[in-house]
Amino acid sequence: MAGSRLPRQLFLQGVAAVFVFAFASLYTQIPGLYGAEGILPARRTLRPQGKGRWQQLWETPTLLWEAPQLGLDTSQGLELLSLLGALLALGALLLRRLRTLFIYLLLWAAYLSVCQVGQVFLYFQWDSLLLETGFLAVLVAPLRQPPHHKQGPQGGLAGASPHEGLPFWLVRWLLFRLMFASGVVKLTSRCPAWWGLTALTYHYETQCLPTPASWFAHQLPIWLHKLSVVATFLIEIAIPPLFFAPIRRLRLAAFYSQVLLQVLIIVTGNYNFFNLLTLVLTTALLDDMCLSAGSGNSRYKKRPTSWPRALLAMPSLLLEFTVYGLLAYGTVHYFGLEVDWEQHAVHSRTTFTFHQFSQWLKMVTLPTMWLGVASLTWELLTALWRWTQVRGWLRKFCTAVQLFIFGTATVALFVISLVPYSYIEPSSHGHLWTGAHRLFGAVEHLQLANSYGLFRRMTGLGGRPEVVLEGSYDGHHWTEIEFMYKPGNVSRPPPVVVPHQPRHSHSPWFTSLVLRLLQGKDPVIRLIQNDVARYPFHKQPPTYVRAQRYKYWFSHPGEQSLWWRRQWVEEFFPPVSLGDPTLDMLLRQFGLQDKSPPRARSSSNALAQTLHWIRKQLSPLEASTLLWGLLATVGAIRVMQALLGPHSSRSSPLTKEEKHRPAPKKDSGAASKQAAPAPDNCSSSSQTPRRKK
Repeated sequence: MAGSRLPRQLFLQGVAAVFVFAFASLYTQIPGLYGAEGILPARRTLRPQGKGRWQQLWETPTLLWEAPQLGLDTSQGLELLSLLGALLALGALLLRRLRTLFIYLLLWAAYLSVCQVGQVFLYFQWDSLLLETGFLAVLVAPLRQPPHHKQGPQGGLAGASPHEGLPFWLVRWLLFRLMFASGVVKLTSRCPAWWGLTALTYHYETQCLPTPASWFAHQLPIWLHKLSVVATFLIEIAIPPLFFAPIRRLRLAAFYSQVLLQVLIIVTGNYNFFNLLTLVLTTALLDDMCLSAGSGNSRYKKRPTSWPRALLAMPSLLLEFTVYGLLAYGTVHYFGLEVDWEQHAVHSRTTFTFHQFSQWLKMVTLPTMWLGVASLTWELLTALWRWTQVRGWLRKFCTAVQLFIFGTATVALFVISLVPYSYIEPSSHGHLWTGAHRLFGAVEHLQLANSYGLFRRMTGLGGRPEVVLEGSYDGHHWTEIEFMYKPGNVSRPPPVVVPHQPRHSHSPWFTSLVLRLLQGKDPVIRLIQNDVARYPFHKQPPTYVRAQRYKYWFSHPGEQSLWWRRQWVEEFFPPVSLGDPTLDMLLRQFGLQDKSPPRARSSSNALAQTLHWIRKQLSPLEASTLLWGLLATVGAIRVMQALLGPHSSRSSPLTKEEKHRPAPKKDSGAASKQAAPAPDNCSSSSQTPRRKK
């Protein structure tokens, strides 16, 4: 296997990019969600309980405990953390020197701090996934990044430490847990849409935030939707074990299949940074040989293969074709694929029962854990072998300490992750080592390992449920209050907001939203319409607010100027006004009454004034526009870096010592070719022949 130095750098850049999007997206919504006039003010979540400072920090790990020391309230502390997190992540994305352990530790700590007070708006799986991935980035990142002139030809570090590949293996294990669990829960939920292979006939119009491409995907023939569900099960359940295959081409095939699935989801749905983060995780399936292809690097150029090597490659090729054959046969057999030549279609159906699948899952859950154990053991042995090749007693001692620390951390995180992974099969969960449960319980609040399961059940089978808010001045004539992103006006096309994450959720906080609209609170109004002039009650708050529930469906082809069809279902929230007994009763019932008004902060605080000024400058920008602007800026800077970077560092990997080396004789060419390292050799010490003193 080729080295993983370039994939690790790509992974660190990807994690930094996702942190930029996550922090920037949240920053735009803080006043409306968590401000003093927001829906769920953040100050309610941090109440000192008379405990010691460190105990308080351990039980509720957030840096926002220190906000009052800076003269800031909790929401202002959130703004500061989000701004600093976005800037720090942007720096790590653009500057290689900043991709260090300390920087990623700060990013992880900042996002964990935010999630502690985020309440229901930060309870999504992608937030948990970002926290877990961010902590792995802390372990993957080096203590410091050496300068470019110390890099080897492959972009890796000369004299790399033996432990460097261990934490990166955890990224592959996380990707396996995410995908395998996401496929399994679709069937363990007994959802009729997944079992009937009809889930995608509903998915495109019932997902959180469709894109314009969702409408076109929804119009595809039913047989193709069902075949796509079969492909989803294949990619999410059957292929993930190949992440640990000893054959490189199988791992690459698994990589391409995962990328295909994520790209299709990105095109047909607004899932913020979730799929981008999953794509970042897939870098763990790559190696230096993949990313060096086409770079002109002689180390990975194809060479004539000797007959012993070709002979040894035959069993590998045979095993590879066997795996592909088994995948094809299993797909055809278990999903009853039949080609209908007359209708030009491929029909499919599930040929196994829930009981059979449950028995299969019980049979394979523990073996997949042992597969992880075997793969991790190999990584540990490989790291140990590399340590034996280290020269010099001082360097050998230092690398031994690093190997012990990072090896222990890798094994501990793997053991911890087995607990949430085993949730997919209850009996396997009960058979786990009790020490794993205790270890997981001790650090569960840090979200170092989480359970996953995407689209467990398909909702909206009878139509997409949508709550439509309406306001009125007299209680008789009602005007709809349209949100920026979610369906409302049937003539408005679905937006593209990726990688922005509008924090919407159906929850009791809806009553607080109604209260803020009746009060005309600008931060909340900007969550609904960033351009306040488009809000129908921007001049004067409505006297009454109510909500109706509709069912939405995509329009049929040929319906002019319509993207949606809808049907009224029922009244969702009764008409209320300020001081209405019904509104007061609901606020008390859900604990949303603000019993303690915010404490006044000094307006002369320089930091608070700076935050206010930044907010004032950025508030006119719509969140998705801001994020796309950031993305374009990063792209432009990277292009400039590539164009203005030193030509020598891109074109020649020679070190300063080699530049002064005498030119070799003409007849030494053949000998130098014979001495060239094999393509799978990762040792940087074999890149150039050692000179005699």
